[in-house]
Amino acid sequence: MSAAVPLPEVLADAPDPMVRELVAGRVRFVPWESGDSDLADRIVAIYTYGHPRVDAALLDRFPRVKVVSNYGVGVDHIDLAAAQARRIPVGNTPGILDGATADQAWTLLLAAARRLIEGDRFARGPDFLAYDPSRMWGTEVHGSTIGIVGMGRIGREIARRAVGFSMRSVYHNRRPLDESVERFGAEWLPLDDLLRQADFVVLACPLSDATRGLIGARELGLMKSTAILVNIARGGVVDTEALTAALADRSIAAAGLDVTEPEPLPRDHRLLSLANVVIAPHLGSATGATRRRMAEGSVANLLAGLAGSPLANRVV
Repeated sequence: MSAAVPLPEVLADAPDPMVRELVAGRVRFVPWESGDSDLADRIVAIYTYGHPRVDAALLDRFPRVKVVSNYGVGVDHIDLAAAQARRIPVGNTPGILDGATADQAWTLLLAAARRLIEGDRFARGPDFLAYDPSRMWGTEVHGSTIGIVGMGRIGREIARRAVGFSMRSVYHNRRPLDESVERFGAEWLPLDDLLRQADFVVLACPLSDATRGLIGARELGLMKSTAILVNIARGGVVDTEALTAALADRSIAAAGLDVTEPEPLPRDHRLLSLANVVIAPHLGSATGATRRRMAEGSVANLLAGLAGSPLANRVV
């Protein structure tokens, strides 16, 4: 009787049971923090479920790696140049989470505009004893102007939803999209003009060297005092301290954040104490249906890379 062939071993940062179900009997996940001394000769792939840093040093530590598969779209935690230099394909899951993440952008926009979290806390508290129509006015959403920074797949889904609110849509990319007005009813503007004109600024751009700190004190100073900032991109796109100051002195009205920098924020960070910010714990793609498709797509990339086959969604 021949001995059983050992399963390929994959370095992974705590993937969930859905992912484990999909890879059962095909690969063996090795915990990211494993202290095994002989891992260098055993690890043949890397699967990133959260946002662990995959850099040149890590890739050099595991010279047998054939593929890096990411659960999600954003790959700012992966050194793509280092992977490319080593001819290691990197896969992600684009097109799967666009709708869910756009929905989250709108959830945060509406919650911040209508002061939903403040209202919920007040309605549950001891001081709500009578209805008062002069209390807790919010910001009108329908008929206002939404500015989308990053008109990629998610940005376009956000723009489509704005039509139902009878909003004027403007956007900023490095360059205008030929079909933007016809397909999305959106007008390209330089970033400064967008910030000056928009009632709601929604960040939907990837994090890169060009976008890190894109929204800082200067940019926040260009926004209307009544404007609301929504970030469903990455926390690093916004200067956290500048945003905290702008919210504290009400130079902008409010913010809705699905991401922060750092993530999570220290528990004593001033931003957490402000009433005019709604913060979610990075829930952009957190629906059962979307997360299932993300698991399936990322596992397909992983198995394809191990087999030496083309990845369905390859970044580099």
